[in-house]
Amino acid sequence: MQALWMVAAAFLFATMGVFVKYASASFTTAEVVFYRGIIGMAIVWWLARRQGIGLATRHPVMHGWRSLVGVLAMSGWFYAVTKMPLATGMTFNYMSSLWIASFLVAGALWTWRPGYAGPRRSLNIALLGAIVLGFVGVLLMLRPNIAQPHGLAGVIGLSSGVLTAMAYMQVSALARAGEPESRTVFYFCLGCAVGGGAVMLGWGVSPWPGLGPSLLLLPVGILAAGGQLCMTRAYSLAQTPRATLVVANLQYTGLIFASLYSLVWFDDAIPWQGWAGMALVATSGIAATVLRTREKALATPAAVPASVVAGR
Repeated sequence: MQALWMVAAAFLFATMGVFVKYASASFTTAEVVFYRGIIGMAIVWWLARRQGIGLATRHPVMHGWRSLVGVLAMSGWFYAVTKMPLATGMTFNYMSSLWIASFLVAGALWTWRPGYAGPRRSLNIALLGAIVLGFVGVLLMLRPNIAQPHGLAGVIGLSSGVLTAMAYMQVSALARAGEPESRTVFYFCLGCAVGGGAVMLGWGVSPWPGLGPSLLLLPVGILAAGGQLCMTRAYSLAQTPRATLVVANLQYTGLIFASLYSLVWFDDAIPWQGWAGMALVATSGIAATVLRTREKALATPAAVPASVVAGR
């Protein structure tokens, strides 16, 4: 059953990307982030109240840092989705597991530098290979050249993956500090509203496009909240390490849904290099998750839902 909940979450997040892309025709990225935050705050506040969970926190600095990197990550992801084919733009957000693995490998390599007096950490060659494979996939997706029309969007999307990994690690720290998931998600939504609102104050607000285009913002927040709830449910039902690993890897079904939307809905023209790159990113991401689990580098199952759901 937990597998079905994760597939449902992946479908909702991919569908959210569709509405982000449509809404971008009338609203800026900052405005989409702002309204996504407002709608998310309302939904999470209602859920927290039903569950009897208070929203006051003893860790405002940790929430502030998590919200800062999370909002920047989401903004970059939304921008990439609006400027690139949906499947390609969404792939960057699924690179967070690769970036976290990169951080782990970099930490191990640091202990092997000349003059280091402490104990040296073992280097997982298989994990390093998975990382290299993932970035080969990125190069295939971007195909760097002067004529690349989506070069800036690709760089921003790639940066959003780094920031998403940083946000996941911070949310894991919040989970270890005892913060409930609903509280963490609420402050992330608050950060979206504050960050998006601040940009809107500085750069202005788009002209009112009418009721129809404005209603496109509502599914963004609702689908994001629905995806978060489904993903949280999936991890809560995964009671064993193996079940948790299966759930974590099933999030990549979101790329299948996004690819179908790209082909059928938007008629995106993605060359074979792009499809090959997305396949390599997904494959290496799954491999990195498996390898990190084997060496017990993943967060505990209780912390995993927060580290994932709060990033979208």
